[in-house]
Amino acid sequence: MMFVCVQLVCGQAKYVFYFIGDGMGINQVNITEVYLSAMKGERGSASLLMTQFPVASMASTYAENSDVTDSAAAGTALSTGKKTNNGYIGVDSSYDPLETVAEKARKAGKKVGIATTVQINHATPAVFYAHQRDRNMYYEIAQDLIPSGFDFFAGGGFNNRDILYDNTQAPDIYPLFEQAGYFIAKGYDDYKANAGKSKKTILVHKNWEVPDGIPYAIDRTGEDLSLKQITEAAIETLTKDNNKGFFLMLEGGRIDWSAHANDAATTIMEVIDMDDAVKVAYDFYKKHPKETLIVITADHETGGLTAGTGNMRISLLQHQKMSFEKLTGRIREFSAAKNDNVSWEEIKNLLTDNLGFWKEIPISWNHEKALRDAYEETFALRRDLTARNYSVISTKAKQVMNDIVLLSWSTGGHSADFVPVFAIGAGQELFNAKMDNTDIPKNIIKAAKY
Repeated sequence: MMFVCVQLVCGQAKYVFYFIGDGMGINQVNITEVYLSAMKGERGSASLLMTQFPVASMASTYAENSDVTDSAAAGTALSTGKKTNNGYIGVDSSYDPLETVAEKARKAGKKVGIATTVQINHATPAVFYAHQRDRNMYYEIAQDLIPSGFDFFAGGGFNNRDILYDNTQAPDIYPLFEQAGYFIAKGYDDYKANAGKSKKTILVHKNWEVPDGIPYAIDRTGEDLSLKQITEAAIETLTKDNNKGFFLMLEGGRIDWSAHANDAATTIMEVIDMDDAVKVAYDFYKKHPKETLIVITADHETGGLTAGTGNMRISLLQHQKMSFEKLTGRIREFSAAKNDNVSWEEIKNLLTDNLGFWKEIPISWNHEKALRDAYEETFALRRDLTARNYSVISTKAKQVMNDIVLLSWSTGGHSADFVPVFAIGAGQELFNAKMDNTDIPKNIIKAAKY
């Protein structure tokens, strides 16, 4: 696929899509393409849409007070063009509010949307509309949504919907949103049926009362929200009765969570899920090529992922049917159904059915011993049931999977690795060199003339 765009043709960015893959370092993108190629029985033949954009560069991510950033500081840099300390939301190191690119877009008369696959008051979406000294001030962050006046929000729900930072009770945040004129769409079907009720919409996952975020792509059912659907809903909302353009930030938030867990298959599916949303934006771009800018980046890399320690067997990841987080829950449920009387053979069958172990993936004696030891630690030693840790087996199974596939992770946290930057459309030439994360919103502002 070839993209052609010159500065004189592209013009001003009337429509801006700003994708942030939380935790999506260069190797998360690379390993996803390696996997897609392996699934075709080839090497290096498959590409995500984002990597085919005509501009591909990279950015540094350090925070003001640390070489390794968190999502709050990196997100603030990506939203305001200013560095701040880890944990700070839309404020500088003196707690003074910083104006965000989304707020500038609204002042310029654009409609604005903020969307994510995690909680709407989580760090990355929060930094575009909130100004708080601590990323854990979830209720206070959610309150900042109301004066923002933005037109569209979407995600898994809200953390601490009725609890202040000091743990005192507060009014439920959802009625406050409704009083401010927002329609709360509870799931995609509810959005499609009722979104016309209000000019401003908050789209949450159907299980909004328990805001764990939208399920991982690998775990989703047909009733679960996807970032693709959110992107479609956002475009519909932001273009309705609007000829002035829009700014839309979309976060693939659970790339970070699965990378924290060192769960390779789940991470790959999350990157693909975000790329599917990019395809929706690209379809819009093709209809408005002279007026649309799509920028894709990440706040930081998570996991210290190394893309191979030998001749990878990455296609074996196709046999993993659920995230390791969900596998832990499945082991817990299975144990409860069996009154905690679970045999090793039953655990083996569970791992075979959900990971392909022994059936599609050969398991060595050493790996089986490690898994059996994890089973013994969990069940056979008959410890206090209230203290039983059902993640021991799934954690060991994850290590075995990474070992077999030959993927390695250096940390369960963040790294200081560069992150990718991809761009297409009006102003794309502003992103064609290595930059700092603070340069990205500044360049969006230039392209859109906010």
